[in-house]
Amino acid sequence: MEKADIKSWNQKELEEFLVSLGEKPFRARQIYPWLHVRHVASFEEITDISGKLKEKLTEKCRIITLKQVKVQVSKLDGTRKYLFALEDGAMIESVLMRYKHGNSVCISSQAGCRMGCRFCASTLDGLVRSLTPSEMLEQIYRIQEDIEERISHTVVMGMGEPLDNYDNLLKFIELLSDKNGVNISQRNITVSTCGIVPNIYKLAEEKLQITLALSLHASSQEKREELMPIAKKYDIYQVVEACRDYFEKTGRRITFEYSLVGGVNDSDEDAYRLAKLIEGVNCHVNLIPVNPIKERNYVQSKEQVILNFKNKLEKYGKNVTIRREMGRDIEGACGQLRKQFSEREARP
Repeated sequence: MEKADIKSWNQKELEEFLVSLGEKPFRARQIYPWLHVRHVASFEEITDISGKLKEKLTEKCRIITLKQVKVQVSKLDGTRKYLFALEDGAMIESVLMRYKHGNSVCISSQAGCRMGCRFCASTLDGLVRSLTPSEMLEQIYRIQEDIEERISHTVVMGMGEPLDNYDNLLKFIELLSDKNGVNISQRNITVSTCGIVPNIYKLAEEKLQITLALSLHASSQEKREELMPIAKKYDIYQVVEACRDYFEKTGRRITFEYSLVGGVNDSDEDAYRLAKLIEGVNCHVNLIPVNPIKERNYVQSKEQVILNFKNKLEKYGKNVTIRREMGRDIEGACGQLRKQFSEREARP
């Protein structure tokens, strides 16, 4: 019988489990912080419960932990990129970025990805599996332990498609924002999606205070299909309409992520079409100079082209920023470090 993943339970679920073992409900309030604040790796490390309860917990439950395989630190900006091994040997990536407003961690929601976006290294070897809530949390816990500083912001924008792991994502958000745990405000959590339309509508009904970021990356259906296979299932107009609904239901401004690929989606015409496409949506456009990967022939737009694209959108009344490039010298793009590691391991 497989042991229960105790770190994926909220405090109420932990309480119900302990009562089923014949324990008092207050034991949950004792144990929960050991898991989510002190980040213990075994029940033996918990000092304020009996040896008998430790035995019960060890018999019935397991504490999921990640193994840090590698960390690379950017000489340009101090960005730290982590390669973690899951208990079954699958690899995931996480990135720590330091800003004036605090420490932000970009986490993975899946090992690999099945969305097939043409400019992303995460999807090159397909999807291995989705992550549990505890495995998503562990990325933040391990990095917080490593740097001995608090993490204040979380972005679910690493490997994988979060809305393809919907139920685990919701539980992760609940645990991450729990005042008895890490207590990161939902307003400081961003979830990025390539556009699984039914789940965007579903997420809107949850009435969370997280920021939704849509990986748009194109101004027309034709170009989006070229870059993102998901567009063949949900067209560009459907996905923008779903984002409009998300804002109306939650009051949270949408972020449109737009990776600028040289000669593909960075023309004046693209800027005009993009402005028309998102007309009337309360949004912010985040322009991303694409991080080239060796498996694709896409190149980053020239600096002047990026600035011109930004100026055009602002002329059309859009709120626009250019994402600051971080970790460029340490395989900063999603999935690059994992891909590099797996290729090296496969060599005789």
